[in-house]
Amino acid sequence: MRTFNWAILGLGNIAHKFAQDLALVPQARLHAVASRSPTKAQEFAATYGVPHAVGSYEALLAVPDLDVVYIATPHSEHHAHALLCLRAGLPVLCEKAFARSAGEAREMIEAAQERGVFLMEAFWTRFFPAIGQALELVRAGAIGEVKHLVADFGFASEYNPTGRLFNPALAGGSLLDIGVYPLFISQLFLGAPVAVRAVSTFTATGVDLNCAMALAYASGATASLVSTLAATTDNRCVLYGTAGQLHLTGRFHAPSGLRMQVFGQEAQVIPSPTTGYGYHYEAAHVQQCLAQGLLESPLLPLAFSLQLMELADEVRRQIGLRYPGE
Repeated sequence: MRTFNWAILGLGNIAHKFAQDLALVPQARLHAVASRSPTKAQEFAATYGVPHAVGSYEALLAVPDLDVVYIATPHSEHHAHALLCLRAGLPVLCEKAFARSAGEAREMIEAAQERGVFLMEAFWTRFFPAIGQALELVRAGAIGEVKHLVADFGFASEYNPTGRLFNPALAGGSLLDIGVYPLFISQLFLGAPVAVRAVSTFTATGVDLNCAMALAYASGATASLVSTLAATTDNRCVLYGTAGQLHLTGRFHAPSGLRMQVFGQEAQVIPSPTTGYGYHYEAAHVQQCLAQGLLESPLLPLAFSLQLMELADEVRRQIGLRYPGE
């Protein structure tokens, strides 16, 4: 199998984790990094032994022999940076949330399809082994028909009005940063809802601090979802079925295993140990897609990511959250 030359565009905290995990992927090489700061790019490159470091995102396009770009900039920049790479013919793995809105996501998808270039949202949760195991169990009817799902994601964050989490210009707030995880997991197991209700509380900068969502599905199932930047929650997901319950153990967005309780039987614990941070699972999957000449992932298709952004848009509409320029 060929070696794939990766680039990272945007060198914040998550870029460091991705770079470390990329070393765990066979036939993967971190070939280039790009930052708006030449010094930052050079320091990052020196840390990870990267041959090419450029001081602008546009300069990345001139780096030879690139196979795929991982976009790790703030949510507000995903649309512009994905289009920059896609229009240059570079395959893209774009960090979640895919974009600020479904409209932006749609433009990204259209650009990829028009040019025949691979594009995938970097929703790493989808590629953890435990998620695949959970989907198999649910589809096999191991806990009967799922009737309710609960998922929460919260951590206490120090208030910084200009920081990424609280700055509306950077598409801050709990929804796009961590609320997309409960929305993602509910969509993965239950599909598209037929009804959505959302409430929130806001920060002084005008982004959501807490967001609570109630969803209903044509199957008769419901979901209760929460995200918050004000308190640390259990970060758990439980699926309640007619024949039992299934828990994603550990932090549900990066699960370390499953616990299944079928009524009338002893609980079954299914460990699923991981290595690294867990970003290497999505990177390896992207390489498999590229090796097969695919333009999107069969496990995380573009239609799924667009549907998720449409759902987030509806939540934002209900809670009255708008970003500058919208």
